[in-house]
Order: sequence, then structure tokens, then C-alpha cells
Amino acid sequence: MTTLQLSDAELAGQPAAYWTGVAYESLIAFIRARHAELGFTQPQFWLLRNLSSNDLLPEGGGMTVPELRQAMSSYLRAADDLEAEAEALLERGWLTRTEEGRLWITEAGEDARVSLKQHAPAIRARIHEGIDDADYVTTLKVLRQLILNTGGSA
Repeated sequence: MTTLQLSDAELAGQPAAYWTGVAYESLIAFIRARHAELGFTQPQFWLLRNLSSNDLLPEGGGMTVPELRQAMSSYLRAADDLEAEAEALLERGWLTRTEEGRLWITEAGEDARVSLKQHAPAIRARIHEGIDDADYVTTLKVLRQLILNTGGSA
């Protein structure tokens, strides 16, 4: 990978949309590659999280694939096939499906979710390597302001 050396003045003139897009694609690819090395996909992890009463579904209960798609709409990628990902988790015994099509996390699925979650700090550490927390916070504040300046909600 070649890294361009740009002056601060040159960087100040760079388009934010280009760099945020490049960053997004690179980060997602990195995270998904780490997950694949561990034997699961990011959408599978999201399914487990969204079905766990110990994580994103504190009241517990099952959900249909369309309900899960809606719950994940802010971070699901267009190419993510939740039905296929759910089938893979059903085959592993990490989910069950009722006759009504509601998916439920199993005890084995909950154990897998907890195990998979333990890898998150190492993945985050690699992504944040060489970046001070203060710089990271400043970057997020700038991104949030860019979003607000362009009519988005942060």
C-alpha cells in the first residue's frame, strides 16, 4: 500500500466524502477478514447480538428475518443476506426457528456470541494502533460536525 505524503494545507483541501468512504470500506474489510479468520461472519455476529437477551435484545424474544433486517438497517450492507446467514447459524445449532419464522438464539448460540465478543478488543486495538484517544475523539467530533453541517443526524 502506498501512502501519499500530503502537507497540512493539502490535507485541508481534501474531500471528506472521499476519505470517509475509503476509511469505511477499509475498516469493514479489515473487520470482516478478522471475523472470517475466526470462522464466522460479521452479519452472523450481528444476528446473535440482536437475538440475545444479554446484548441488544434485553427483553428477550425471537425475531423474524425482516424484523432483524429492520433492527440492523443502519449498519447492514446491501450485499448482506440475513436469510443465508441465519441458515448457517441454524445449521450450527446457534439459532432455532419457530413455525412462524421467528429466530431464537440457543444456549450454544449465546456461548458463541460471548466467545466471539471476546475478540472485539484485539480487533479494536489493531484498528486504533498509533492513534491517541484524544486524536480519535477529535476525529469523531469533526465527523459528527460534518454530518450535522450536511443535514444528517449525529
